[in-house]
Amino acid sequence: MNWPFYIAKYLDNVIAKTARSLDAFDDSFESDLRPADARFGEFQANGVLPYAKRKGANPRELANQLVTALRTCDSALTEATNLEIAGPGFINFKFLPKFYLEWLSYLSNQGELEDAAKSPIANKVVAVDFSSPNTAKQMHVGHIRSTVIGEALCRLLEFQGAQIIRDNHVGDWGTQFGILIMALRHFNIELDSDAPDALEQLEDLYRRGSALTKDDDSKLEIARIELVKLQKGDSENLALWEQINAISYQAFQSIYDQLNVRFDHVLGESFYRDKVDEVYNGLVHHEIAQESEGALVVFHPEHARYKKQPFIVRKSDGASNYATTDLATILYRIREWMTDEVIYVTDGRQQDHFQQLFLTAEKWIRHLQDHKIPNLRHVWFGTILGEDGKAIKTRSGDPIKLKDLLAEAIERSRKIVEEKNPDLTSQEREEIARLVGLGAIKYADLSQNRTNDYVFSWDKMLSLDGNTAPYLLYAIVRIRSIFRKAGHKPGEGEEFATAPETSEELSLARQLLLFSSALEQATSDLRPHFLCTYLYELAGSFSTFYNSNKVVVEDSAVKARRLMLCARTLTVMEAGLSLLGIETLEKM
Repeated sequence: MNWPFYIAKYLDNVIAKTARSLDAFDDSFESDLRPADARFGEFQANGVLPYAKRKGANPRELANQLVTALRTCDSALTEATNLEIAGPGFINFKFLPKFYLEWLSYLSNQGELEDAAKSPIANKVVAVDFSSPNTAKQMHVGHIRSTVIGEALCRLLEFQGAQIIRDNHVGDWGTQFGILIMALRHFNIELDSDAPDALEQLEDLYRRGSALTKDDDSKLEIARIELVKLQKGDSENLALWEQINAISYQAFQSIYDQLNVRFDHVLGESFYRDKVDEVYNGLVHHEIAQESEGALVVFHPEHARYKKQPFIVRKSDGASNYATTDLATILYRIREWMTDEVIYVTDGRQQDHFQQLFLTAEKWIRHLQDHKIPNLRHVWFGTILGEDGKAIKTRSGDPIKLKDLLAEAIERSRKIVEEKNPDLTSQEREEIARLVGLGAIKYADLSQNRTNDYVFSWDKMLSLDGNTAPYLLYAIVRIRSIFRKAGHKPGEGEEFATAPETSEELSLARQLLLFSSALEQATSDLRPHFLCTYLYELAGSFSTFYNSNKVVVEDSAVKARRLMLCARTLTVMEAGLSLLGIETLEKM
């Protein structure tokens, strides 16, 4: 048979169906299937124990009934696995070598892998809100986390069949524009959009303008007036605002191009400025919001903290804020994009904001006819730390510019490449340095549990040893080298393949089987580090296999099955790194 890619889901369904056919089980039974310790098999079903405890039954007897039924009701499963009961009632599934031959033969190329992976969440519409820098400012090191985590989540969800809408909700409508417009006129400066350092000039101008407003109250009042004029549609101020944003977008896009990140929409706060009245009116009409000290606020009496902590949706001076535009954004995404889910990728300091936002949105949207409340999820992350354990900064104490960080990653990689392989052409060195440097930056971030802080270390992230991008990229290069020496392309020479035999072959085949489980775990928790850990373990399994099992041998059957294992490892490694937004290469 053609075995399904999501083998754990298949087993779970078989177990559930079989249990329902037995009098001893009812619909409350869950298999609790999970990857097993390699000594006992590929998967272990642990659900009999808690079920037996609830029912006051003997778990070992229930497990025996279930295993007996599984052996008789699914002949394909019986022929492919050894079923064993361990301990008080754990059920172990150990796949036989002939199963691996069938399964590996089925997923013979990247296209088949991609097609097989698209079943779990097909057609689900998911908007992912990530990166979101403020215009008139350079992107700094803090933006790397939202950008690469957001892009990886988009790719993971797309790979499994979701319809993804990437939205860059930039900060392009705030008090900084009043200060900038005031400073432009005070210092009599004309913006040069074509200047290579145009955004740096804007940032410097903002600093000078801010200093003026602090030293001179009249300049602060002028900045406020300029902001009001902008918000009321003054043509001259709007033209300056558009020019400032255009300069910003151009600089942002340069970084996104480097990181291979794209967006379907760039809808900043300004896009929703004419949509906030519906938010105010709706919250008041449905008695969700109330006046408090001149501001419009929302309290949540059912929440221990938010029953007293206000969620301000309109400031006392009548101005909107993040809460207002975020509520308008949710409604827009429901109406225009018909979203089933919205994912926000921001740092952990915004947890309170999003918890209050989601509570408020759910109360408001349920009053609107024909509007389905999407699943709202806040994917938050920790801080990048320097070796001193504090938030990483330059020696002067300023945030590190993201473009400088990326440039340094490429330069450091170039030096390593020149040292390790001086025979490469300059063009090859440049391309390898770019791919390794940028890949190292991304992987160093994605391989961390996103809710943890992590210490930034150049030496660690660029190392060819350990859980790093260079280590994984080198594993791919080594596999490609095997095929070049064998005179085959990946996927060729497999015609006479037999089932895996050696312990290293079986271990590698087992690891390949668990790719789908790693994908499901990374997606359900929206934590890409689960995929990173899997890829690192797969690379380790391949290294063990390769060091103990010569691939190009005289025996055609042995050679064919080992070429098959190499090809499938290459397919999964390249697919996995692509899901993380990391490009691979032919040689290093």
